[in-house]
Amino acid sequence: MESHGADIYTASRISGIHEDSIIDFSSNINPLGIPESVEIAAMNSIKNANRYPDINSRELTEAIAASEHVPSEWIFVSNGAAEAIFRIAFYLKPGKGLVTAPTFSEYENSLKLSGTDVDVYNLCEKNNFKINHDVLKSIDNTDIVFLCNPNNPTGQITDSSTVVKIADHCKKNNAVLVVDECFLDFVENKEKYSIVNKLQEYDNLIVLKAFTKIYAIPGIRLGYCMCSNKQLIRGLKSSGPPWNVSTIAQAAGIAALKEKEYVKKSVDYVKIQREYIVYELQKINIKTYESHANYVFLKTDILQLKQKLLKKGILIRDCSNYRNLSENYYRIAVKSEYENKLLIQKLKEITGMQ
Repeated sequence: MESHGADIYTASRISGIHEDSIIDFSSNINPLGIPESVEIAAMNSIKNANRYPDINSRELTEAIAASEHVPSEWIFVSNGAAEAIFRIAFYLKPGKGLVTAPTFSEYENSLKLSGTDVDVYNLCEKNNFKINHDVLKSIDNTDIVFLCNPNNPTGQITDSSTVVKIADHCKKNNAVLVVDECFLDFVENKEKYSIVNKLQEYDNLIVLKAFTKIYAIPGIRLGYCMCSNKQLIRGLKSSGPPWNVSTIAQAAGIAALKEKEYVKKSVDYVKIQREYIVYELQKINIKTYESHANYVFLKTDILQLKQKLLKKGILIRDCSNYRNLSENYYRIAVKSEYENKLLIQKLKEITGMQ
């Protein structure tokens, strides 16, 4: 599982630093932490752990439907967004798939495990790793396309008009388009970029979401996907083991969806702290790329930057194992003001620039 960040356990063993003493900038989690109401709901749900969870996650599904303004029949609740990704691949078993590069590795992993032949659309650094309209040419003779928006690890966002063109081209080619919006909750005016309002129009469109990032509950494992093709949703439910979402996760999700003010506060906080990190990185000659998410994508000539920071108790994401990236690229999460300042201080010590 070395293709991901957030492995603070391995970092602890390598560095000899206890995991509680490592500041994890490799994991893109809301710096405001778990909302108190979500913690309380999760703890209170323990008393119901002596019985099986609702196999259909009905109360949570209804809450998601109300929040997303879609019918509950369009929703499949999953054990994190990753489970939905794998169920999509295993249920559809597409002959040919398309992913961008760099992007989240589990799209390609799930497709390959399901026997799919995977093509790659390379994002160019000279274009700041943005998607161009020439991606449409790559969709011909493709059965499924995965698109991350904002993209991980680059933080680049694709405007909704471009996503609609991709969805339209996919529909003409009888292809499914999966749009991962897991980080879109951190984007200002996210309605301008979300494609959820096009689900009715495109029954070949699946939108992925997760509670993991915005509500800071990766350990609870909770995500969902939406599609107006009810047969596909039923297929996803039957393509894996039952009781996939725990009682605790369901309770946490229901409570989380009520935290509207918390989400707004998080978006504002992340923007301010992201701008601070970018400004300070540029002052010490570290190249950054425009980001709309709760992380910053960067390029530097500093050798073994991850290892040097880990010795100082800070873990960042080395992006060298992403397709289309080299060892010069890293991703840094936006964390609390104190932690962000500490990161910059340690980087200045490493670079010798004050």
